[in-house]
Amino acid sequence: MSSKPVLIDSHPGRSSQTIGIARELGTEIDLIHQPSVGVVGNKGDSQCYIGVQRKVEAIHEALLARVGHGEGQMAMRLVQPEFTVGVSDGIRNGTREMRYSLIGREITHDALSEHLSGSGLAGCIAVVACDKPPVGTLSALLEHNQPAIIMSDGPIRPGQDPETGEDLDIVSAYQVAGHPNEEHRFHIACNACPGFGSCGGMFTYNTMQTFIGVVGLQPLHMVAPPSDDPRRLKEFPEELVGHLKKMIENGIRPRDIVGRDSLRNAVIVAMAVGGSTNVVLHAPEIARAAGFRNFWKDVMTPEEFNHLSQNVVPVLTDARPYGKYSMVDIDQVGGVQVIVKELMAAGMLNGNVPTCTGETLAEQVERLETPNPDGTVIYSCSKPYKPTGGLRLLRGNLSPDYSAILKLAGVEGGLENNVFKGSARVFEGEAGLLEALDKHPEVFQNNDMVIVRYEGPAGAPGMPEMLDSTSRITTLCREKNIVVGLMTDARFSGGSVGLVIGHVGPEAALGGPIALIEDGDEIIADLNTNELNCPALNDPKIYADRKAAWQRIVDENGGSHPNCGIADTRLLHRMRQSGVPATQGGGIHPGRELWVRDERSATKSGFEPVNKFH
Repeated sequence: MSSKPVLIDSHPGRSSQTIGIARELGTEIDLIHQPSVGVVGNKGDSQCYIGVQRKVEAIHEALLARVGHGEGQMAMRLVQPEFTVGVSDGIRNGTREMRYSLIGREITHDALSEHLSGSGLAGCIAVVACDKPPVGTLSALLEHNQPAIIMSDGPIRPGQDPETGEDLDIVSAYQVAGHPNEEHRFHIACNACPGFGSCGGMFTYNTMQTFIGVVGLQPLHMVAPPSDDPRRLKEFPEELVGHLKKMIENGIRPRDIVGRDSLRNAVIVAMAVGGSTNVVLHAPEIARAAGFRNFWKDVMTPEEFNHLSQNVVPVLTDARPYGKYSMVDIDQVGGVQVIVKELMAAGMLNGNVPTCTGETLAEQVERLETPNPDGTVIYSCSKPYKPTGGLRLLRGNLSPDYSAILKLAGVEGGLENNVFKGSARVFEGEAGLLEALDKHPEVFQNNDMVIVRYEGPAGAPGMPEMLDSTSRITTLCREKNIVVGLMTDARFSGGSVGLVIGHVGPEAALGGPIALIEDGDEIIADLNTNELNCPALNDPKIYADRKAAWQRIVDENGGSHPNCGIADTRLLHRMRQSGVPATQGGGIHPGRELWVRDERSATKSGFEPVNKFH
């Protein structure tokens, strides 16, 4: 280390702390004003995050070894690791704290934007966990648009019932919530989630990790291994640093990788894995951060999404929650690259898109010596697990903005000739539904369509997911051999199964049609036409009378409906005032402005505000 370093910025105030940090981290003082490089991680209060810090520390040590003036090193300033904070979806489902779950995506985004831009990071490696923080992380990296790469912390291994040998996971535990035997409920809870890592089925976490890999910002072979896999501490850190170094040297930035074709690839793979409905919330937010004005116009239209899912893309995985296996099983038969290879061979993906490894998607799959589908965990396109894709968007008089989403891969019954006809049973919030399921499950009848409203982005506020409700309904239907659907302006966990339709918008808090449904109204979900309708609302007089009655209640309550949740923190109030619809990601945007890349700018990071959402 030089005793008299030559500093780019010799101001003693600006230099003093950076010199102190360099000494504490063991880096060279004459690099303190060079461009910065560092690692970030997602943290929170669940098992999902327990393994993150170890990976962050391992990557930091790998960076430390590669920062300096030596051959093969990067002449950059190393900064200490930083962490974001998220809540536990698994612990909070069915509670009012669940309102903060999707908001966690936004807080992660804001915190990382502050760190990335405020610290001037010119290179970053991110370790991500759970399901909302990874999307917030990716979006922040795309906006910052400096070389960056992501690694999944990894899924948890399945639990096992010691009495039956049955594999268990968190969905198993939620599905016995209504079991009459308290000892059995506790028995399942004790064995469902041993160890650490994010949810192990093809729930939202693994849907989005697969998405991030296919979209190009995570090496494909790092998606599926479990959190406790030794490679995550011993091999992957060096690989990640090597990839980041090449990105920095070659000037490759996230928005050079995440383009229209890579986003389309990622959505198609999400269909093929029977992925979470949350992908249609997160894809628009990722696309926005990548510089696209409107995902549903610039990347993929709703009609094209349905055509692909209905006629082109099969489900290739026998995975939880609709099937048998976990992400760990997918890793053991070759990983998500097997799915990518199979879809590319069938002509469904563009293999020429760039990725963070410096290779195209096709080149990465070839280098990994990816095997063919095993036919048990991962199926081929010629003999798929299910013949059509796992997701379907619905329009109609209950969803005029084409926002409603159904996870068709998880439907267990009720679609006679692809049509469900039921009778509305209305609940003004999830709490009322959970109370009814807990105390009076006998009230639910075959072909009920449960309506849960005032739980959207503005209404809750925060658009909570409803794994508790859907799991109880699923168990009830299996026990009584009936079909009960659920429709809501909120969203679902990737672990939800059954005839469940989320994101119905415009939401009830904004006076959308879902707010006008009454008990006993007929509800029709037609998967032949991809429509969701309440025939009573086709009558202009009925619609006008119900809307006028709704408006009177709002006016008498000072401008908001009394069934909306209380926004009793600044964060919830911010969500209520500036939340955007599900079709635009259901997140927070100041003034409801959509920020996009300025295509006229010669820089790669120019943004300009455009027209408001509303």
